[in-house]
Order: sequence, then structure tokens, then C-alpha cells
Amino acid sequence: MPKENRSTAIAEEAIMNKIYYIRNQKVMLDRDLAELYGVQSIRLREQVKRNISRFPEHFMFQLTEEEVEMMVSQNAIPSKKHLGGSLPYVFSEHGVLMLANVLKSETAINVSLRLIEIFVKMRAMLSTHKDILLKLEQLEKKVTAHNQDIQMIFTALKQLLDPPKAPRDRIGFKRSNEKE
Repeated sequence: MPKENRSTAIAEEAIMNKIYYIRNQKVMLDRDLAELYGVQSIRLREQVKRNISRFPEHFMFQLTEEEVEMMVSQNAIPSKKHLGGSLPYVFSEHGVLMLANVLKSETAINVSLRLIEIFVKMRAMLSTHKDILLKLEQLEKKVTAHNQDIQMIFTALKQLLDPPKAPRDRIGFKRSNEKE
């Protein structure tokens, strides 16, 4: 693999590791986005606050204390200190795109385009995984049905190999004092 493709793949994986699933949305922390855009977190939040009308709830929201605790306990982030001491804002795919319009730098535009490509790729991967999951469920149903059939065959074979011991009539001459 050429060096450029390898570094792109590593960078892509590093970015994917910074995408979290919170409130049924794929989002990125303001701190991570600021790092990618090459600005300080506080400057990114200032720009967002100046243009707050561009960021409705489904574009950006602030995490609650419980959500931060959950992320720390699941090791998604090492500690609360990692977040800079305040409750972070998170941005959905649409919020990431809107950030490029707010920050207006060449770097912000390029990074936003790259991030959107990664979000789209993740969506495609999830779609593929759903197809695989559906096929596995169908296979499981077939196996369960076959399993029942196989159990029935084994039961029939056991009966053939070990027939019940019913008393049989005696063959041959019978003495006068014997019962039939």
C-alpha cells in the first residue's frame, strides 16, 4: 500500500474513533473538531455562539453531566479533564458542515468535506452490516428449522436401533403345565 493511502487510512480511522453515538446521532466533540480545524476549542465555541441561529438542536447540543459520565465510564474519553473542564458541545454531521461555513477558513472547508465523506462511509458500512445481520437472522431461522428436523431423525434412528422390549410369544413346543 502506498504511503499516502496508508496515512489517509490511519487518519480516517483516527477520525472514526472520534465519532460517538449519543442521543441516537453520530456526533463529534467540539474539542476534537477544534483540533482537526486547527483552532482552539474556545474560539470554535465563540464562533458558534455568534452564529447560534445556524445550529439547531439536531446540528449541535451540549452534553449533560450523565452523558459525560457515561462516556468516561465507557472509556470513550479518558477523563473529564480531557474535555477542558466544561460540558462539551457535540456536532452532528450537519453541524460539522455548518462549522465550515462559520469558520470560513480553507482548512475548515477541507476538513469538513473530509469529515462528511467519513460520515457517509460510516453510514454505508452500517447499511452493509444491517444486510449481513438480516441474512444471519434468516440463516438462524433455517438452522433452527433444520435442527428440529435433525432431532426428529435422531429420535427415529434411536427407536430403530433400540426397539422397545415387548414380551414375545415363545416359539416351539409347549408343555402341558405352561401357559401360552
